[in-house]
Amino acid sequence: MTSIFKRLVKNLPTFLTALLLAITIWIMAVNSNDPGDKRTFPQGIPVEVIGQNEDLVITNEMPSQVTVSLSSPVSMWETLTDSPELIRAYIDLGGLQEGSHELKVQVEVDARPVKVETIAPSEIQVTLEPLYSKYFEIQLIQPSQPAVGYELGNPEMNQTHATVSGPASRMADVVEVRAILDVSQANQDIDRDITLAAYDTNGVVVEGVTIEPAQVHVSMPITQRGGYRTVIVKAVLTGQVASGYRLTNYSVSPLTVTVYSADQQIVNDLPGYVETQPLNITGADKDITESLPLNLPAGVSVVGESTIKIALTVSAIQGSITINNSTIELVGLNPEYMVTISPETVDVILSGPLPTLDDLNVGDVRVILDLSELAPGTYQLNPRVELDIPDLLVESILPETVEVVISIPPTATPGN
Repeated sequence: MTSIFKRLVKNLPTFLTALLLAITIWIMAVNSNDPGDKRTFPQGIPVEVIGQNEDLVITNEMPSQVTVSLSSPVSMWETLTDSPELIRAYIDLGGLQEGSHELKVQVEVDARPVKVETIAPSEIQVTLEPLYSKYFEIQLIQPSQPAVGYELGNPEMNQTHATVSGPASRMADVVEVRAILDVSQANQDIDRDITLAAYDTNGVVVEGVTIEPAQVHVSMPITQRGGYRTVIVKAVLTGQVASGYRLTNYSVSPLTVTVYSADQQIVNDLPGYVETQPLNITGADKDITESLPLNLPAGVSVVGESTIKIALTVSAIQGSITINNSTIELVGLNPEYMVTISPETVDVILSGPLPTLDDLNVGDVRVILDLSELAPGTYQLNPRVELDIPDLLVESILPETVEVVISIPPTATPGN
């Protein structure tokens, strides 16, 4: 037994040398097949904050991401880029008190073998301040007025107080929490959520604090005063547009008006609308825009602007026409050739406004067949229509294709 032990001790240096040589050869073989590669990771790594005292708050701006360079076998880079969550960057605020601190960014990679080469920025400055909270009554501010003839009821809020939290330097400026309720031109009950904001003594919003709850729900009735009523505006048109035209649309602005009378019964007896003075559209063949007064009962007046703007859209009625047996004009034929076409005429179908179609002359439409650069032979060609009237559209040509035979004229025989 002793001799075996002595033999092992004697051969131990040789064994260790052989093992080290084997490991070296293995590493060299691995590196030759999958060499290491140093790269900058293509994405920024989000910086986590850990260990922060819940009674302290960060008050300075700090980078949200860092850029890292890594060394890793080529085969590992695909895994890293496909799974960036394997790389974690953080700063540890554990044990820190209020004040400014310069902290090193720590980067961990949940993959092997990967080495972190560089981190940029490698350090982040953090300023900590005590976190304070204060309880405020919510002030409901109404900087505007409802529509004329309407009055506001008593508002109700689902919360009357809010807690404001933030760093000491910001909280020292907060004197009030406001909910701004805009009721401008309102004529219906209000039922909405309003975001709260903290204000200083100058009425300026204090940033960098949180408010709980962040919103308050406000309900407020809005009623119409006696003698006032909101009614629809109805345009009165007389006459007919020109023959071949039609009235396609009209708009009235404003759509409703508020009227008032000292005698509330007169207002209550209105049918729900008031009419404009008549607008005569006889013979109209284009759009019309007019401003007209309202035709109001005696004792009734309009609150605000009493002139109504009316916009009418007058469009030509669309139709179609067929021009039969239009002769095909040939252009571009080599003068040394002769040509025959079949058929020699086509029918052209046009569409457009009826008044334009009624004024159309046959000479306004030309059917052209371009034979430029064509050699002798037989062709199937599509003629085109030339029309200098922009409102008209060529719907089709019948037939769409004609046969064209181009040939060389026979040489004249002497004596014939």
